[in-house]
Amino acid sequence: MQVNTSHRKENVEDGRASIYQSVISNTSKEMSCFSDFPMPEDFPNFLHNSKLLEYFRIFARKFDLLKYIQFQTTVLSVRKHPDFSSSGQWEVVTESNGKKQSAVFDAVMVCSGHHILPHIPLDSFPGIEKFKGQYFHSRQYKHPEGFEGKHILVIGLGNSASDIAVELSKKAAQVFISTRHGSWVMSRISKDGYPWDMVLHTRFISMLRNVLSQFKIIRKWMMEQQMNRWFNHADYGLQPQNKHLMKEPVVNDDLPSRILYGAIKVKSRVIELTETSAIFEDGTVEEDIDVIVFATGYTFSFPFLEESLVKVKDNTISLYKYMFPPHLEKSTLACIGFIQPLGSIFPTVELQARWATRVFKGLCTLPSEKTMMADTIKRNEKRIDLFGKSQSQTLQTDYIDYLDELASEIGAKPDLLSLLLKDPKLAVKLYFGPCNSYQYRLTGPGQWKGARSAIITQKKRILKPLKTRALTTSSNFLVSFLLKILGLLAISMAFFFQLQWF
Repeated sequence: MQVNTSHRKENVEDGRASIYQSVISNTSKEMSCFSDFPMPEDFPNFLHNSKLLEYFRIFARKFDLLKYIQFQTTVLSVRKHPDFSSSGQWEVVTESNGKKQSAVFDAVMVCSGHHILPHIPLDSFPGIEKFKGQYFHSRQYKHPEGFEGKHILVIGLGNSASDIAVELSKKAAQVFISTRHGSWVMSRISKDGYPWDMVLHTRFISMLRNVLSQFKIIRKWMMEQQMNRWFNHADYGLQPQNKHLMKEPVVNDDLPSRILYGAIKVKSRVIELTETSAIFEDGTVEEDIDVIVFATGYTFSFPFLEESLVKVKDNTISLYKYMFPPHLEKSTLACIGFIQPLGSIFPTVELQARWATRVFKGLCTLPSEKTMMADTIKRNEKRIDLFGKSQSQTLQTDYIDYLDELASEIGAKPDLLSLLLKDPKLAVKLYFGPCNSYQYRLTGPGQWKGARSAIITQKKRILKPLKTRALTTSSNFLVSFLLKILGLLAISMAFFFQLQWF
């Protein structure tokens, strides 16, 4: 595990996550900030990666965290201390500037992430050894320079695949995107121009989703209606094969437009490659392919841990609530961030860390190994039912339900019924408004006095970066009201006269 703020280097480094230069966050700033530190109000609602890094730096300085971080340091091994069964301690060996150092720690959090080891299933692409063009994993991609005039095939239809295909289509002669199962695609912009996650991630909508999840036909119909509001996915060749699954949608504002322009063509699964062409499952062939980008996801491993501590099988790990190895005598090891919620990762890992530290300190207790294993098995079965068996979905989970679950463990879940009596305005905001991280600082350990204000004023911070042009607005409520009444009358009359033609 390495900690380094220089994450946008041109060269991709082994053992370290990598991003392309144009990456923009898929979750909005109000839904992605830490629970006691809203992002600056002048920050855009969706952040370029450099802006997100700026927020982390501001946060680290605010809470004086830099002194606790050892930069340019590799963790070589994490082993149980000889008296682990009684102390729960760990021996950690690190290397920095060529020097190894060993230290003993009372607890360890593994936060190395699951987007490091590229997954390129070359065995699934017969003829790849004959292909004369260039091919690489999306992890290697940085920018579109050098791909001018090329015919490019992007394999995969996740967020990275879509971003890269869109960006390359502005330089390349033609881009093809190959997908096995299809995917829903949604815009960052939702109802009334608000960020999508502030509209969809509410407790009310989560409740409806949970109730209707028992009925697959209704769930499938609602999913189709919601996702096809922007455009008909079947017409664009993007409709998912298993439409009832709650697979994470692709967030991309430009993909449908680039398909309309003809700059991107959607293709089915690749079944064979030749020296210069790709043959697809539907029998079609695309010739003169110059470049193949494998946006086929990632695998993950823990080379610094003993294999018996955290086992990875078929890209899955058996962790209690995606965090704790159930079989340890002492609960002093936690995996943070090995999860893919249908929402922002930052509030999720923050709650994970809050719970883990309370477990380490003995303030929260984990159940028996048998209970934890049973919960893990049941959770995995539910995950498969909701999201499917695809490798890309092995860490998928609901968002609000999981946040509430973690918050309940530490006593930070808001009591809506109690709030309805004491503070009805806030209770309504919590239930029908965006479920963001501030809610988990209203009560319990780590309570923050500014949480209520942050919830009430979030709309102001959403609109602030948009108010870059002064507008003259009318305050004449009566005129506005009368215009609405006249509009309704006009619609009613038009409908009435329309009926006369039948």
